[in-house]
Amino acid sequence: MADMASRTTPWPTEMMERYQWLDERLQNQPATIKEFQSAWQAYKYLLHGKMYAYIGVNDKNGRPIITMKLDPAFSDAMRREYADVVPGYYMNKEHWSTVYLDGAVPQEVLAAMARASYKTLFSSLSKKAQNEINSRK
Repeated sequence: MADMASRTTPWPTEMMERYQWLDERLQNQPATIKEFQSAWQAYKYLLHGKMYAYIGVNDKNGRPIITMKLDPAFSDAMRREYADVVPGYYMNKEHWSTVYLDGAVPQEVLAAMARASYKTLFSSLSKKAQNEINSRK
C-alpha cells in the first residue's frame, strides 16, 4: 500500500500500513487491476473490467472497510459468524458484504474472503475470459 499513501485518501498512514498485506493479497490475484476511485475515496480491485472488491472508509462512521462480492450463502455464514461482517455498503446486499477492518474478523478469515471474492467473479466470466486469464498465470 505504499502507493496508497501517495494518493489523497482519508486513510491515516498507520491504517494503510496495517492492511498492506490485504492490498497485496488482492493485487496478487491473477489479472487483478487496482484503481483509485476518487469519488469514493476507495481502491477498487477489478478482474476483466469488473469489480470484485474495494477498500475504503464508511462515510457514515469513518471506519475502514473492505467490501467484497461473495456467494450469498457464504456471505450469510460470515455475517452470522462475525458482527463486523455486514451487508455490502452502498452495494447489492445479497451479493456484497462489507467487513469493518478495525473489527474482530481474523486475518485468515479476511484472506479467505478475499480469495472467495475473486473466485466468485472469476466463475461468472465467460470461458473465453477465464482461459485468457489462466493463460497469463
